[in-house]
Amino acid sequence: MVGEPRLIAALRGEAERLGFAALGVCSADAVPQAGARLRQWLDDGCHGEMIWMESRADARASPKGLWPDVKSVIMLGTSYAPALDPLRLAGQGDKGVISVYAWNRDYHDLIKKRLKALARWLVAEAGGELKVFVDTAPVMEKPLAAASGLGWQGKHTNLVSRDHGSWLFLGAIYTTLALPVDEPHADRCGSCTRCQVACPTDAFPAPYRLDARRCLAYLTIEHSGPIPAEFRRPMANRIYGCDDCLSVCPWNRFAKASEEPAFLPRSELTAPKLAELLCLDDAAFRALFSGSAVKRIGVKRFIRNCLYAAGNSGDMALLPAVQAHLGSDDPVVADAAAWAMEALTA
Repeated sequence: MVGEPRLIAALRGEAERLGFAALGVCSADAVPQAGARLRQWLDDGCHGEMIWMESRADARASPKGLWPDVKSVIMLGTSYAPALDPLRLAGQGDKGVISVYAWNRDYHDLIKKRLKALARWLVAEAGGELKVFVDTAPVMEKPLAAASGLGWQGKHTNLVSRDHGSWLFLGAIYTTLALPVDEPHADRCGSCTRCQVACPTDAFPAPYRLDARRCLAYLTIEHSGPIPAEFRRPMANRIYGCDDCLSVCPWNRFAKASEEPAFLPRSELTAPKLAELLCLDDAAFRALFSGSAVKRIGVKRFIRNCLYAAGNSGDMALLPAVQAHLGSDDPVVADAAAWAMEALTA
C-alpha cells in the first residue's frame, strides 16, 4: 500500500494550504450499497426531470463504474458556512431569497482548480494516475464523503460535518494509488427531525430520503416548466434554491463562517428586491449574475421564479412589474405572471 503516515500528513497539509477545510480517504469499493439505493430512487421517479441521473446510473453507482482502474478516492470539503442567517428574509415578501451557495462565485471553477493543484502535488510525490471531479460527473459525492470520514449523510440527505455543519462543497480525486483509508463517520442525527419538519413542501417521504419532485431547490433550478400549483404558495419568496433543511441543522452551531473571498456574500444577491429583478432583461440578468451559479438557469426561468414570489408577496406595488410579463412570448413566464396577478388581486 502506498502512503505511509508521512505522505498522508503531507497530503492533508497541502490540501489545507490550498484552502480545503476537510480531507478523507476511502477505497473505491467503500459504498457497495449506494448503487442499489440509487436504482431504487430512480425507479421511484424521485429524480424528476434530471435525466442525466438515470442515463449514467451505472457509472454513478460505483467509482469503478466510472473508471475501472481507480483504487482510492480522496474526498475534499470546502466550507461555505454563511455569517448571515439564511432564514432571515422569511416574511419579507418584497425581497427574493437566493440559496447561500449562489451568493457569490460559482464554486465549480474554484474548487476544480484547487483539486487539480492537489492532484499535481500528489502525482509529483507518489506517482499514479488520477481524475478530479466537482459535481460535474456521475460521482456519488455524499456517500463517498461519509465513507471517507468527512461527516455523515443526514436525514436531509446532505452531508453533515461536526465541524462545518451542513455547509461543505465536495470534490473528489480518484487515484490508482492504494492509499490508507479513514474510518467512516458515525451517524449523529439521533432523534432530531428539524430538517424534516422545516421543509415547506414535505419533500422527505422518510428520513434520509428526498423526493426531488417536491424539493424547492429542484423546482426553482432544475425544473423547466411551470411549477406545480401545490408548490407555488410554499415557495414564498424563494427564487433560487432553498436552504431551509440545511439551515435548521443543530450541527451548524459549530460551523465557523467561511472567510473564502469567493464565497463572501455579494450585497446585491443577499436581499435582492423583486421589483428590480422583475425588470431584468437577458443582458442585465447576465451582468448581475456574472460568475454566479444563478446564471445557468437563464433569465426566463429566473423571472418565472420571481413572479411566483411576487404573487406570494401581498405587495400591490409589484403589480406593474408583474403585468409587464403577461404578454411574454414564453408561455411559462406568461402563466406565472397570470398566476401572480390573480394571487395579488384576489
